[in-house]
Amino acid sequence: MADGGRARPNILVTGTPGTGKTTTCSLLAEATNLRHINVGELVRAKDLHDGWDEEFECHIINEDLVCDEIEDKMEDGGNIVDYHGCDFFPERWFDCVVVLQTDNSILHDRLSSRGYMGPKLMNNIECEIFQVLLEEAKASYAEEIVVALQSDTVEDISRNVANLTEWVNNWTPR
Repeated sequence: MADGGRARPNILVTGTPGTGKTTTCSLLAEATNLRHINVGELVRAKDLHDGWDEEFECHIINEDLVCDEIEDKMEDGGNIVDYHGCDFFPERWFDCVVVLQTDNSILHDRLSSRGYMGPKLMNNIECEIFQVLLEEAKASYAEEIVVALQSDTVEDISRNVANLTEWVNNWTPR
């Protein structure tokens, strides 16, 4: 996978909602001076969606608009992209794809505390049980850049941030 001459790497952090993506990305951005791109916030702020899904109580993301919005930043490098999906981003954008995973009982508690109920709660728990996002990442990106990290506790998040910071500091363009 070519890095397109980037001086700094691009990282995708994905996982089921509630696995600690935004916390991990914020801490990693602070530790590495990489730019944190929270796709969910970007979609809301710039109306990069096609309306509202009543059943799952979320915006219907327009993947083309999202990619168009961040393409120049991605080509420049130095980004951490935070989103619960990963299969629509161009493979060439990323040097590392991190899939955060959380124990189902912990995830259930986290999502319930956010007000997730009914189909939205069950769909996300089932995605985690069946490792949907890990499989999606493996199908969408080169196997050697995909890494699954456990994200159950504050200690897990701290260890993940430390390991990813070390990876960023040792990264060299190809």
